[in-house]
Amino acid sequence: MLQKLYPSEIVDSIYEIDLSALKEKGIKAIIADLDNTLVPWRSTEIKDTLIDWVKDVRNAELSLAIVSNNTSRRVNGLSEQLGVIAVPSAVKPRRRAFRNVAERFNLDPSEIAVVGDQLLTDILGGNRTGMYTILVTPISSNEFIGTKIIRQIERFFLQRIKNNV
Repeated sequence: MLQKLYPSEIVDSIYEIDLSALKEKGIKAIIADLDNTLVPWRSTEIKDTLIDWVKDVRNAELSLAIVSNNTSRRVNGLSEQLGVIAVPSAVKPRRRAFRNVAERFNLDPSEIAVVGDQLLTDILGGNRTGMYTILVTPISSNEFIGTKIIRQIERFFLQRIKNNV
């Protein structure tokens, strides 16, 4: 079970992801979490750096989608501003939303990278679906109370993962 929590790689932020290295691994698309991965929790502001990153992803000829457990209103509003597809209310770590994106892009799960800030939702869901997973440091410490509780559990696992790397 612990293996399913191991990300394929760990970086500080989306801006440190080596898009060319992903391409070399056969990755053709990225699924990104929204809150504390692309934007701070509850933020509706899309910074120029994020817009530039989305352009970089497209220039690398990678498709991009957002998969979030947040509401349709929030997720769809931000995904429309970024011009990417989205799956809101994803119930991660369930595989349905990840599989949905793979089908929409007509890709095998092994051709998709999942980027997120949580082991027990993003990384577990991506690994369970057979995708390449990248754990990022949360953008902000401001987050939903339920997420704060989950972070305590994640710290326990993250310590063990980092000791085994």
